[in-house]
Amino acid sequence: MRAIIQRVSSASIKIDDNGIISEEKIGQGIVLLLGISSTDTESNLKLLAERCRGVRIFTDDNGKMNLSVNDIGGEALIVSNFTLCGDTSHGKRPSFINAARAEQAKPLYDKFVSLFKEHTPVKTGIFGAHMEIIMVNNGPVTLIIEG
Repeated sequence: MRAIIQRVSSASIKIDDNGIISEEKIGQGIVLLLGISSTDTESNLKLLAERCRGVRIFTDDNGKMNLSVNDIGGEALIVSNFTLCGDTSHGKRPSFINAARAEQAKPLYDKFVSLFKEHTPVKTGIFGAHMEIIMVNNGPVTLIIEG
């Protein structure tokens, strides 16, 4: 399981789910892209959610990255992204053979979001829909967290 976290001043996601357009917005917080591989299980979720919520990427009064998204009262925009499990080691076209199939990935994604929501306000995309993310990356600060 792999998460890409970006510290943002604001973000929005436009979702096209079979012709039905919706939009979600957050203020200061994080955009979290979640890739679930075929070897991931529910045992990975809690630790990864805690690590993502707790990572200290926001600045304190002394200008040091010492605060988490929860410490600042921020929000999270969590989006499932199977392409994070892509393999580009052979040729020019990525292989997604290691990405979890939808029947495995969706319940894990939903559980991850549920665990995150226990402590942090969360907005999400729609699993499997086409989405456009617009964000103001603050820093820029971008981290890869694996679990």
